[in-house]
Amino acid sequence: MVSRPRGRITAVLGPTNTGKTHLAIERMLGHASGIIGFPLRLLARENYDRALKAKGRGQVALVTGEEKIVPPGARYFFCTVESMPVDRPVDFLAIDEIQLAADPERGHVFTDRLLNPRGLEETMFLGAATIARLIRALVPEAEQVTRPRLSTLSYAGPRKVTRLPPRSAAVAFSAAGVYELAEVLRRQRGGTAVVLGALSPRTRNAQVGMFEAGEVDYLVATDAIGMGLNLSLDHVAFTRLVKFDGRHPRRLSPPEVAQIAGRAGRHMSNGTFGTTAELGPMEPELVEAVESHRFDPITGLYWRNSDLDFRSAAQLQRSLERRPPDPCLLRVREPDDQRALAALLHDPEAHKRAGTPEALRLLWEVCQIPDFRKILSDQHARLLGQVFRHLRDGEGRLPNDWVARQIARIDRDDGDIDTLVARIAHVRTWTYISHRADWLEAGAEWQERTRALEDKLSDALHARLTQRFVDRRAAALVRRLAEGGELIGALRSNGEVVVEGEFVGRLAGFRFELDPEVAGEDAKPLLAAARRVLASAVPARLRDLEVSPDGVFSLGKDGRILWQGAAVARLAPGPEVLKPAVQPLASDFLDGPARERLRRRLDTWLQGLLRRKLAPLYRLREAGLDGARLDGAGLNGTARGVAFQLAEALGCLPRSGFGGQLESLDKADRKALGDLGVRLGMTGVFLVDLLRSRTAPLRGLLWCVHAGRPAPELPPAKAKSFAVGAGLDPRLCQAMGFRRLGRDGGRLAIRADALERLAREARKLSRQGSFAATPALCRLIDAEEAELRAVLSGLGYQETTDDQGSRFETRAGRRGLKGKTAGKRRRGKPPAHSPFAKLRDLGLAEGRAKGRAKGQAK
Repeated sequence: MVSRPRGRITAVLGPTNTGKTHLAIERMLGHASGIIGFPLRLLARENYDRALKAKGRGQVALVTGEEKIVPPGARYFFCTVESMPVDRPVDFLAIDEIQLAADPERGHVFTDRLLNPRGLEETMFLGAATIARLIRALVPEAEQVTRPRLSTLSYAGPRKVTRLPPRSAAVAFSAAGVYELAEVLRRQRGGTAVVLGALSPRTRNAQVGMFEAGEVDYLVATDAIGMGLNLSLDHVAFTRLVKFDGRHPRRLSPPEVAQIAGRAGRHMSNGTFGTTAELGPMEPELVEAVESHRFDPITGLYWRNSDLDFRSAAQLQRSLERRPPDPCLLRVREPDDQRALAALLHDPEAHKRAGTPEALRLLWEVCQIPDFRKILSDQHARLLGQVFRHLRDGEGRLPNDWVARQIARIDRDDGDIDTLVARIAHVRTWTYISHRADWLEAGAEWQERTRALEDKLSDALHARLTQRFVDRRAAALVRRLAEGGELIGALRSNGEVVVEGEFVGRLAGFRFELDPEVAGEDAKPLLAAARRVLASAVPARLRDLEVSPDGVFSLGKDGRILWQGAAVARLAPGPEVLKPAVQPLASDFLDGPARERLRRRLDTWLQGLLRRKLAPLYRLREAGLDGARLDGAGLNGTARGVAFQLAEALGCLPRSGFGGQLESLDKADRKALGDLGVRLGMTGVFLVDLLRSRTAPLRGLLWCVHAGRPAPELPPAKAKSFAVGAGLDPRLCQAMGFRRLGRDGGRLAIRADALERLAREARKLSRQGSFAATPALCRLIDAEEAELRAVLSGLGYQETTDDQGSRFETRAGRRGLKGKTAGKRRRGKPPAHSPFAKLRDLGLAEGRAKGRAKGQAK
């Protein structure tokens, strides 16, 4: 380190937005040569680009840990503080943000620049006034100049995030907090730019460029916004006043709050700062300090000895731990490079390779490789150990194939935001290594390759951030509203509603479904524009529905009527189960007459659908009402009663539901009912064609609508049986043509015609003796063997076990009835324990009340 205490030394101090950096660059470019050190690579690059325009590419150099652009005749060097070529004699030398000498992590580097390097003609320190006393103590020859802020910074109090004014920045102190805020602003305000300390300069510039160009009106950032970003901000809102400093959470100091808040109001434009409503107001003392720029002075600067002893590892470590020479100086906490050195010296192989002063100096240079990934220290130390080993074993050069493999592992631009951030941090480490030209055979080639990879990953990261946190549609609409113009909307042929060319919702049937992304106060003008469009479009849409063919209508499982796939009405209880009411769905765009037109058209379609699907039921119902018979003769009173009751029950009833009417039917009545499709079975009475017509779900839906109940999950249309869920009403099963039969109240519902076939087959088998629950019997009702056994028990058969296994037989004393006597007994009252008595009583409890009511009606 070369110390040249000659020339003028000036400390230009003051708050943010005082023009300090601009002054220093103007002073440097007025000299024949100069170096200026910035706290961030981004700042060095930004000011380097400006100097290029003033002095030309051949005279300006950029030197950071990851970039080195040094033309042969370069005279002006823009650097990060750590990368300053302090051994180079120049006329002018400046350090920006010198108050960072009090930073626990990097402060020792700034303190070294404060104490040691000097310009031949002029040296300038730029920073906050809080360091004035220590500069006076450590550099007494420095002239101090205080500059006032060019604009006013005032406190605006707390506000909701969604009520922040345009051109605002919301500040969080973690990536997760930034993402959460950005999501809110995307939903409510159309989007936001995002700035994190982990972003590469290229990604950060792209995000800031989006904000500066007016594509978005908001920016969400960590405290990285406090330095290196000159933005057109009007307001800064803090979401928290506590940050994690790498060791533990701590409260922001007033100067840190001021550094961040000072981003608002650049140049001569005034700015405001405040908090979010969730955080609440700032303390009055903090507000007064920030507004007046008066803070407690810094009491100490971090220092580390820069005169290192490389004669041995122990002496190197002792020289790094030397005590500060002045009470104003504090020994730095063990920084990353020192921790890496200690870790490598604990490795026997690395310690052995560092046995000479030359090797030890190389080891210390390797330890300077930054840990951009902020990963666990042992992982970073392992990488440094590999670099050191290759340099020592490879005559001071890293193997090309090893470097290529390391870089190839991260040469991917897929993944989410966090994945890309991690890859960029990793490639930055290799960019730093590539600028050690003496470590690589083709340094320039590796510099170009790592730079291209960083650009590629940065562009992908910018795209991911924009995709996730910017809704260009909403952002455009918000800007149009801010301009005070009336929004123009339109309805597309596919039902999409657009406002200013942007999708805001869909007209589904006659109901407008707002896009969930449209919310907040700004949704009101969007809805107003959409309503203007729909108010004129809906009448034409209703006319289209009225003339639509029946094929474009359908009935959903939930009882809603669909037109062209969109719900327009629902079924409601009507006067009869076969006459449900049609209730148009609520719509802001249908008045009373329009709703009635819609109802009439849908009712006409619905009645046609029911008559077509349930034709056997309608024929039976009409025969029950007027007594018409297919042969022209009329049904007598008893047959009409049976037909009417069966039609009211949607085509299926247990025999017990008719009281004694069935026994009163003569041969002509039975034939007439048979001609109408009625089967008078052992287990019940039902319409055969109806049960086979796959209309069980439709009949179940009609029953649920009439009963005012939501439709449960119904069995498939072709099912012969299904397991009964808890709480399923037996009357619903009956309406679908199923009977609940089995133990514990009936765990299985069986279609009436399938149950009839099973009952007849079981009776046939029982006449020959006991019988088994065979697969053939199972297939009759599509049931498992265990289910079949429960059904047979429900039919009145007794299960026994013998050497042939499980068997079924009639109850004791009633087995094998044959001949004329048996026939007579079947016509009379069967014995109490026989299956035939069970068949007679099947469903008696569920049908007794209804049968009694029908008998009274007759």
